[in-house]
Amino acid sequence: MFVDERILTLFKRNAHHTLTYWSVFFSFGLCIAFLGPTILDLQCQTNSTLSQITWVFFAQQFCLLIGSSVGGVFKRTLFSALAALFVSALIISVIFAIIPVCNNVLVLAIAMAVSGLAMGIIDTIANIQLVTIYQKDSAVFLQALHFFIGFGALVSPLIADPFLSESGCGNHTGNETEIIHHFRNMLRNSLIAEHNITQSSHPHEAGEAEVEGSSVHYAFWIMALINLPVPLAVLFLMYREQLIPCCTSGPPRLLDKDELAMENQQGAEGPDSEQKEHEVGGHGSIFSCCQNDNLRGLPVSFFMIHILGGMVLFMTDGIVGAYAGFVYTYAVAPPMSLPHKTAGYLASIFWAAITVGRLLSIPLSYRFQPVRLLMVNLAGAIVTVLLLLIFYTSKEFLFVGTCLCGLFLSSIFPCMLAYTEDILDYQGCATSVLVTSAGMGEMVMQVLVGSIIQTEGSYSFLLCGMIIACIGFILFIGLLLFHRMHRNYLTGTSKKSTMVEEPAAEHNGSARTEQKENNNTTISQ
Repeated sequence: MFVDERILTLFKRNAHHTLTYWSVFFSFGLCIAFLGPTILDLQCQTNSTLSQITWVFFAQQFCLLIGSSVGGVFKRTLFSALAALFVSALIISVIFAIIPVCNNVLVLAIAMAVSGLAMGIIDTIANIQLVTIYQKDSAVFLQALHFFIGFGALVSPLIADPFLSESGCGNHTGNETEIIHHFRNMLRNSLIAEHNITQSSHPHEAGEAEVEGSSVHYAFWIMALINLPVPLAVLFLMYREQLIPCCTSGPPRLLDKDELAMENQQGAEGPDSEQKEHEVGGHGSIFSCCQNDNLRGLPVSFFMIHILGGMVLFMTDGIVGAYAGFVYTYAVAPPMSLPHKTAGYLASIFWAAITVGRLLSIPLSYRFQPVRLLMVNLAGAIVTVLLLLIFYTSKEFLFVGTCLCGLFLSSIFPCMLAYTEDILDYQGCATSVLVTSAGMGEMVMQVLVGSIIQTEGSYSFLLCGMIIACIGFILFIGLLLFHRMHRNYLTGTSKKSTMVEEPAAEHNGSARTEQKENNNTTISQ
């Protein structure tokens, strides 16, 4: 069969939990990608400059980092994890609904900061819960989980596109022959009173009419409605688990199925697995991981696996954030000088490639080990950016390279998560560290690359991507070396414990033999 029967059995037993976590990640993707295409309309709405409105990105990413750091706190019980997911998904819907009334850039930044906090909590909890359920079989389900981020990030710009203004706050081009412009106007005519659109016939009133007749708020309300079933799905899961105080007499709990699904894994871990998880700290928040006193006796390789895995994702997720944020800026500047309409498709192509790549990685992660997929993806990303640097004047290859870059970068995060958790035998704080590092990299690299492009020119965009990708590959090689060191440490520890057990067994055996001889002597006397 294409998929192992055991994997299908695990999925069937945990289908409700798994599908709910996947749907929550759709909310994550829906929220992370809408700012890019709507940024000019939001600039007009808040009467702000472009430099001011870009701080909205920073507010969202910074609070996403905070949410990722503290999200592990809510996994201590199933009730706290699901309650946090419910509140976070509901907050995202509410933020989408109130964005159209945020007429001040500071208010908009606060709203985006709250949504970023919710996204960070979703990111950490959903990853931890899937790893906890499936453990050594989690690679396939993590790939599917991160596919839904790409799917949500692809849907968001498609919803917003028909409602975007053609020329920002003014200087309306009036190019009525373009197909996309005609499509947008058809949707507007069905949602807006006709006199609000036709009043822009006078040239000096064109900019004002465009702002007054802007219909981007419909896009946000549509996204709020699309996202609303997600918190309802989490609430329904809480009902099925009998975690809602007023509804404790519902159907049998699904948690029993989860326990059955993990029965074989728990049996393989042995009776001391719970104690071991307590000693190492389990999948807690990043702060509880750092404060755990029981980490003192662990080898250096244990800590370096966390650090290097986090640094690799710091670089690769930083590339994802920087590329999605600035590929449009690079494309419209010399030497590319693409038309603004054409350049606008690059971000959508990039997110579409990430979505397709994560979908393809689901069967690949079943066939191949995560370390091999990581090697191929990192090498492919470096080669792609190198080719973009070589053919920096080719407009056609920019689209091809954008597609390839999205494909190679798409599955690095879930593969790294599955790889490091497998190395550490699902003990420690790898999930929290990796999620936090990825969010930090996306935030820092966007600010860093944006400032370099502003001072050094558009060509530095690809040069920065090449440097970041090479650093990430070097860090990955270091991770492989420390993986070997950690494996040797575990092997040595296992041998020592075996040697201690064998003399004890020999001593017990000789004691029993001596006692038996004494008993025989007594009987003969």
